[in-house]
Amino acid sequence: MQLGMVGLGRMGSFMVQRLMRDGHECVVYDAKTESVNDLVGKGAVGSASLEEFVSKLSRPRAVWLMLPAAITDKVIAQITPLLDSDDIIIDGGNSYYHDDIRRGGELTAKGLHYVDVGTSGGVFGLERGYCLMIGGEKPVVDSLSPIFKSLAPGVGNVAPSAHRPDQAGSTAEQGYLHCGPHGAGHFVKMVHNGIEYGLMAAYAEGFNILKRANIGAATHEVDAETAPIANPEHYQYDFNLQDVAEVWRRGSVITSWLLDLTSDALHADPVLGAYAGRVSDSGEGRWTIMAAIDESVPTPVLSAALYSRFSSRDNDEFANKVLSAMRAGFGGHVEKPKA
Repeated sequence: MQLGMVGLGRMGSFMVQRLMRDGHECVVYDAKTESVNDLVGKGAVGSASLEEFVSKLSRPRAVWLMLPAAITDKVIAQITPLLDSDDIIIDGGNSYYHDDIRRGGELTAKGLHYVDVGTSGGVFGLERGYCLMIGGEKPVVDSLSPIFKSLAPGVGNVAPSAHRPDQAGSTAEQGYLHCGPHGAGHFVKMVHNGIEYGLMAAYAEGFNILKRANIGAATHEVDAETAPIANPEHYQYDFNLQDVAEVWRRGSVITSWLLDLTSDALHADPVLGAYAGRVSDSGEGRWTIMAAIDESVPTPVLSAALYSRFSSRDNDEFANKVLSAMRAGFGGHVEKPKA
């Protein structure tokens, strides 16, 4: 099957390579000429402009956008006038599902089709495959199934869930799923990323407790501003975090790919000196919490994980200054310098 890909960053480029490996023809475009040339060297059909890109696609065209959410609308506005009735625009980035609903309506009015695809797999997707969560009109989604099947991991060695009934026609075991109408794919991916925030925070906090488990052996200041450790003898452990991560990977309840990546990082550098600890959020965690509020669903873990990311970027600095000011005001407490 032929597919056009706009946006050849790490994921877009790897997705094109995975598709070509499975026999699909890929027409590619990116603002960076070197990214296009790299894939042309691997067998893709290159283009130097959106106009040329569209001209090289056969009707009905299928155009996959793998772009940052902030510029997706801009590119859709640029490419829409170049397309014909029944052409398909696919957004595989991390767009807000509200935007998908709007885009679906706008493009339908112009005779075009829109499909939103939440894509999970990161830079390992070239070899592992991508988990795809899809929203849009079912006939259109079905017409793209050869593309989804090639991008997805397939059944592999993952056994079906215990007690799962026979699901005739379901593609979930293949690693891709039509979740519902416009926006459904990105809604499911949004919640996926909210859960991801929580899982990552749990691992990070747990390893931090292990790292500081020798605090009882340290020398502590004795003053009115420092709460003493009641039982320092309880905190005399020097854990090898590399070994802890490795043993957890083998048969424990908390095994996961995220744990695998954590173990790799700790083995490369036990103190993680290359990282400043400023953790970004690309929007999905926020949107998950907003949906939870609208649904009156409590999400204390996911909310705390999002706020932790804000704190990591020193967005709590002024609040902490307010705390220091209040302590100084009511009790004369002198602020201690940061370590």
